[in-house]
Amino acid sequence: MRVGIISGSGTYEWPVLEDPAQVLSRTLYGDVRLTTGRVAGIEVVHLSRHGRDHFRLSNHVDHRANITALLDAGVDCLISTTVCGAVDRSVELGSIVVFDDLYFPSNRLPDGSLCTWFSQPGGVGRGHWIFDRPFSTELRDALIEAAQAIGVSRSTGCYGHVDGPRFNTRSEIAALATFGVTAVSQTAGPEVVLAGEAGLPMALVGYATDYANGVGDQADPVEALLARIEESTGVFSALVLMLMSRLGHPGPSGVVHRFG
Repeated sequence: MRVGIISGSGTYEWPVLEDPAQVLSRTLYGDVRLTTGRVAGIEVVHLSRHGRDHFRLSNHVDHRANITALLDAGVDCLISTTVCGAVDRSVELGSIVVFDDLYFPSNRLPDGSLCTWFSQPGGVGRGHWIFDRPFSTELRDALIEAAQAIGVSRSTGCYGHVDGPRFNTRSEIAALATFGVTAVSQTAGPEVVLAGEAGLPMALVGYATDYANGVGDQADPVEALLARIEESTGVFSALVLMLMSRLGHPGPSGVVHRFG
């Protein structure tokens, strides 16, 4: 078993990684820096979306390059983590959300192109990703068990992908709330779609750093947001460490009905 981990804002290196080694993966979509190692004896491939010192903003992330690099590295499943703004007032700040649904109607990459591997008519392996829920059931269940084991407050819900790098207005957040979105961030939507089309089992975990605009009684100070972003690294690390003994052999979400 080899586990892929994608981390976001605040987690630019994975803590407590045994025998870490830097790897440069050259893909059709660009070069990607990975770190390989082990967590609790399980092989891990870590990828930082933004890079050291937050080199890439959300609109600079090349999602196809990232997922290609992880697939080329031979990962069997993917745990994606993100700090996020809570749209649902019942979500406790400093808690995690193990997402069970996705709101990403634009289905676009940061450059504006459609988020899919299937860009060429007649391309080998082209198809439709057909599913009930977009995340691996086995991975989600294991993450929920791991969260309970480490005593971190958790919930489930719908992840809302929003375009960055700016944050959302009150009216935009209010609109997302009517669609049942639980929390938002700016990067994970394309990862879910590309992993799904590739048949890669994936789960997405969010850490609630703040309430999105108009959700809380008053806006959190930026300092509080940044402090929770820093805290998220330890929570994600502890969660993944506890997850490793519960992994099993997770399956992908749905099927890809392919042509050709």
